[in-house]
Amino acid sequence: MFESDISHSMTHYLLTIHKLKEGKGYARVTDIAKELNLTKGSVSTALVNLKKRNLVIEEEDSKFLLLTEEGHKEVHRILSTRTLLYYFLKDFVGVSQEIADKDACMMEHLMSSESLEKLFHFMKNLACTCENKNKQTQNFVTSLDLCHFEGPQQFIDQQKGDAHIHR
Repeated sequence: MFESDISHSMTHYLLTIHKLKEGKGYARVTDIAKELNLTKGSVSTALVNLKKRNLVIEEEDSKFLLLTEEGHKEVHRILSTRTLLYYFLKDFVGVSQEIADKDACMMEHLMSSESLEKLFHFMKNLACTCENKNKQTQNFVTSLDLCHFEGPQQFIDQQKGDAHIHR
């Protein structure tokens, strides 16, 4: 699985580029600055680091920003981690949607691949296995359908984000 050492703010830049590209078809420094309520100078500075890490490239002719293959992998890992954390906190732990969203956003970039994999299997086993519905184990119900995924990598590869997850 993919390991990451990017900062919390870098994740927001990557997710914003992804969101803009998916929504508008392109992402520019100006668009990112507006979306994140930052100056164009701040965005340009942050993009230097993302480019150095080979997560983002800039088209020479149009100045549109694109995620590299590694950038796409990182976005999928971030979205997967955030989604699992959000539903774990909301449905398994019982915190409010607002707190689950906020906390998942804060923790998403800190979680290791090993923890992501273990959390995926833990949630899937509790929510998708009929054998868990006995007297000794509480029956957990989540609105996140993990049952059709064979494993965490398939979940990550197919992650598009979730309507309940905010930037």
